[in-house]
Amino acid sequence: MSLLLSVSQIRGPILTQLRSSTSISIRKMSSIEQFRQSPHKLLVIPGPIEVSDEVLFANAHPSMSHVSPDFIPVLGDCIRMTRTVVDTAKGQPFLIAGSGTLGWDQIAANLVEPGENALVLHSGYFGDSFAECLETYGANVDQLKAEIGAAVSQEAIAEALGKKKYKLLTFTHVDTSTAVLSDAKAIVETVRRVSPETLVALDGVCSVASEEIHMDQWDVDVIITASQKGLGTPPGLSILVASVRAMQVFSSRKSRPTSYYGSWKKWLPVMQAYESGKPSYFATPPVNLIYAFHASLSKITKSSPSLAERYELHRDASRRVKAAAQELGLKQLPLDPAFAANGMTALWYPDGLSAGDILPRLVKKGIVVAGGLHVDVKDKYFRIGHMGITAVEKSRGDVDAVVKALGETLAEAAAEKLKQANDRFGPLKDNGLMMKARL
Repeated sequence: MSLLLSVSQIRGPILTQLRSSTSISIRKMSSIEQFRQSPHKLLVIPGPIEVSDEVLFANAHPSMSHVSPDFIPVLGDCIRMTRTVVDTAKGQPFLIAGSGTLGWDQIAANLVEPGENALVLHSGYFGDSFAECLETYGANVDQLKAEIGAAVSQEAIAEALGKKKYKLLTFTHVDTSTAVLSDAKAIVETVRRVSPETLVALDGVCSVASEEIHMDQWDVDVIITASQKGLGTPPGLSILVASVRAMQVFSSRKSRPTSYYGSWKKWLPVMQAYESGKPSYFATPPVNLIYAFHASLSKITKSSPSLAERYELHRDASRRVKAAAQELGLKQLPLDPAFAANGMTALWYPDGLSAGDILPRLVKKGIVVAGGLHVDVKDKYFRIGHMGITAVEKSRGDVDAVVKALGETLAEAAAEKLKQANDRFGPLKDNGLMMKARL
């Protein structure tokens, strides 16, 4: 039997394969164009947020081996694009299955050794949680607590750093419980001036991709975040980027990392391998979620609008929501506009109204917002998220829908309260809230 094949014998299978590949490509393109999410209520809590059709379609990728030649470059690209989002050239990303909370564990287990000191800046609920996590891993933790609605002052930070040597300082860039935005650049400048060896960790779960961040320029050592907020991907991916300084501190630690799953000794070789185009294994990554993350990162970093434009669009959405709330007579939880986040808004309930008067009515209008979270005032305020496509894609009309529903809800709630009062005490005058809500 001859081992040689005729041209026609070779061409036939090749053409068949090409036709099949082209057909698959066309079907895939057609499927993406045809895919639409099922009707649902508008999700405007401070995370998870609304996710685009493209990202959800990517999440529905056929099941794939985590060491497949097709998947390796996808994870590698995600590592590189994550650097772009936080504006670092040499930071080391870690993309691990888990919630944003896993970022705390990674910092505590890899950068702080038992008995070392950590200073936590507290601007809400998540300051307490980060402190508890650090203590769990053996750190000696002090907290600087701002009053509700404020951020810790630079003077207080400098004073604390001058009194004690701290291995680590942490702060929540945007505390989801209060919508307070801390001045990351100023905090790092204060640390470098007073205690230059102290590592600075930025909790950016509610700020990455919605608030401006420049990791290298600001000299931040660690940024942690998660997939389900400004990064516009379903929940389940813990994202951390460590600076060269932080990685050097990790490499020189005297004791082994105090976590097994969160140990960078396990994960660093995996991240380096995938970025270099090679497979590696410690624990199975969330393959489908990585495909979704890749779709979202590609949109954020490689298409219009640019990152700078995205930040401005978030600021614009924030101004619109906050201005509308002010017109309705609502007050923000942040004490000063300088402390107010751009990806979310926290509003006190008006006098005489509570969660039961506002939140269910908004749900009936197809709008899902979040109640309060700060333990001291959780029943007195509510929170609206305006991150990701809700802020960036104006054609969706999400912000307009929220503003309209909020105005209608307040008018209805005020009218019902007035009716109840009239039924009980006789005719009363409108206290002004109902008129404001009609604007």
